[in-house]
Parts: sequence; structure tokens; C-alpha cells
Amino acid sequence: MEYGLIGARLGHSFSKPIHEALNPNASYELCPLPEEQQARDFLAARAFSGINVTIPYKRLVMEYCDEIAPSAKAIGAVNTVTNRNGRLCGYNTDYDGFLEMARSAHIDFEGRRVLILGTGGTAHTVHAAVAAQGAAHVHHASHSGTHGALTYEQAIEQGGSFDILINTTPVGMYPDCDASPVDLKDFPCLGGVLDVVYNPLKTELLCRAKERGIPHAGGLRMLVAQAFYAQQYFQDKTLERAQMDDIYRRLVEDRANLILIGMPSCGKSTVGKLCAEMLGKRFIDADEALEQRTGKRISEILRPGTEAAFRDLEEQVLADLAKEGGCVIATGGGAVLRGQNMRRLRRGGVLIWLNRALEALTPGGARPLSATPEALQEQWHVRRPLYEAAAHASVNNDASAQETAQKVKEIFHEILNREWP
Repeated sequence: MEYGLIGARLGHSFSKPIHEALNPNASYELCPLPEEQQARDFLAARAFSGINVTIPYKRLVMEYCDEIAPSAKAIGAVNTVTNRNGRLCGYNTDYDGFLEMARSAHIDFEGRRVLILGTGGTAHTVHAAVAAQGAAHVHHASHSGTHGALTYEQAIEQGGSFDILINTTPVGMYPDCDASPVDLKDFPCLGGVLDVVYNPLKTELLCRAKERGIPHAGGLRMLVAQAFYAQQYFQDKTLERAQMDDIYRRLVEDRANLILIGMPSCGKSTVGKLCAEMLGKRFIDADEALEQRTGKRISEILRPGTEAAFRDLEEQVLADLAKEGGCVIATGGGAVLRGQNMRRLRRGGVLIWLNRALEALTPGGARPLSATPEALQEQWHVRRPLYEAAAHASVNNDASAQETAQKVKEIFHEILNREWP
């Protein structure tokens, strides 16, 4: 292997495209090593030019390094190893990657009281970084409360004494995206929230931070930055910083979903398919996905008296679609009736309300609940404020489908730059 990543589980890693973009002339492989002995055998063989190391081997790899950078030695974790003529040198680029993530959200640690969730290798790296930046106090929290950490209960009791919260645990990571390590209402004085998890693009913890107006950032910026600094060791040269920023932007645009919400017959499917072509993304019609899952037509499932059961099915389908990446998703008109649907979809994408005047909407079709003009009008008055509240932005569908799709595409990029700077 020339270059690559080792770790116990790598199924959803983004490292390969990032590193190959940073060094297109070299191959980069994902090398899952589920058992510790496999990792030891791999490291002992030294059959690589350079590797990145992830959970759970960031400490174990230090045993095989002939030389360890002082910063990595002080942290007690190595995530980057170079092989120079059989001599292994270990570095920690998570340190610099974490600081890049904090800077992207304009979060400053000087004089601040910091709580780090977790006590693993990444937590040690983050502790070293915030301490070096002048944090006044740094505490850890874990469920066991061992090794000098607070228990979560103790951390909550002291919640008002923390200025910055940093999650270094995997809680909230794909596929368990509904989970959050803590409830931010227990930490009323926070001026910053950081989460090293990068999939989904915005974890449940970060969504809660955004709702409270707290500056926040997720782990994708850290992932790209640590890869950038690792490549400087691999290539033994200084790279242009613009490369890092460009790869981050492209990765966000590639991974983010575009979600269209709006009334039945407002044009979500037509405009969505055009947007998918323009953006190079896969198009998914949520109603069709529900029909495929149940083997029944919407008109067979959604009848008077069965709406609650239908909404349960719809919620299950949307929960799964929300975990997809790089898609354009056209939702059913009533998906907005359950706030949890919108919350889940927001974690990985941009919600745009495709708005069409009530008189331009068509009653009937596959949706029995909007079969008459009167029913459609009633739906409009109930749902309109929900669409407005859920969407990042709205686009009036009062031009050609092509023109509307172009406008949606432009707004999609604008919101991405704002939500994931």
C-alpha cells in the first residue's frame, strides 16, 4: 500500500476522496483492521509510504514509531505516520485540524471554561489544543467519570459554569443521527459548540446549538484540515491553503442534500429532477420511495381516517432518506406537518420551500386529502406557516421549470456557504 487509512471500522470514511484530491498522483486506500493483532501485524510489516490512523489505534501505533513529534508525544496520540526508508515517524494533525474547525466558527478559547465530552485519543488532542490557546479551565465528562473526568450528571450540575462545549464522542454519528450526547438547555452560558462528528454534516447537537444562536462547527472542516496537514508530511512540502478550502467546499456541495418542500402540485418533482441534473445529484421522490417500501400506491394508503398511520410510514421513510448524502429529495406536501421530519432533513442539507400561488395549484391527483379546491385551500392555510418556518429559503415557482430550477440551484449554493462556512 502506498498511502491509506487504518482503523477498526472505515465503512463511511470520506478520507479517500479528500487525500486523492490533495495528492492526485498517489493512491490512497482504506484498510479496515477490525482486530488489534491485525493492526500490529500491519504496522510491523511497514509496507506503506504513509498512513493515517483512526479509532482505536491512535495510541497503539506509537509503539511502532521510531520517532514521534514532540506535540504528538505530549498529546499521547498519533494519527499520521510517514515511512522514510523503513523509519516510521509519527505526527498528530488532528490538533491543527481541530483548531481550523474552531476558527471557522470564530470560537476563541482564551480565558474560556471548556467542557470536553469524552476521554479518548481525540479528547486528549482537543484538550492539548484548547489549553495551548489559553483556556482558563478544561474539564472532561464521561459516563464512568474515571481518569479525572466528571460524570455526565456532575457536568450537568455544573452546566452554567461552561463557556464552550466540545463533543469528541461518536454520539450522533451516522446511522444513529437522532442522538445527542447532552441537552444544551443544561448548559445555559455556552458561547460555542464544536462536534468532531462529520456525518451527518450537522449533528443533532449542532442543530440544537443553531436553534439557540450559539456559534458552532462540525467535524468535516476538521477532517479536511487534518488530511491537508498530513499530506504536507506525506509529500514533504508546504501545500497551498487554498487547496484545503477548495476541497472542503467541494465536499460540502457533494455531500449536502437539496430538499424541496411545498404543497401538492407545486412542482417539486419536476423542478427537483432538473436540479438533480444541474447539480449532478441523485433525485429521490419521497412519495415514490414510500410506495416502493409498502408496495402500495399513495391513494391506497392515504384515505380519510388513515392519515396518522400514513404519517408514521412517511416519517420512517424520511428518517432513512435524511441519512442519504448527495441527493435532491422532493418531499410529500404533508411532510412538514411533523417537525421531526424537517429537523432530520436539515442535518444533512438545505430545505427550500417551492412556493406556488394557491390559485395555481391543482386539486386531485394521487393525494385524496387535496381532492377538492376547498380541501386544498384548507391545507394551504394550515401548512403555509409550517413551510415558512421549516425552510432555509423560499423560491416562487411562477416561471418556467428550468428558470425555477436555476434559481433553486443558486440559492442552494448561497445557503451552503452560510450554513457550512
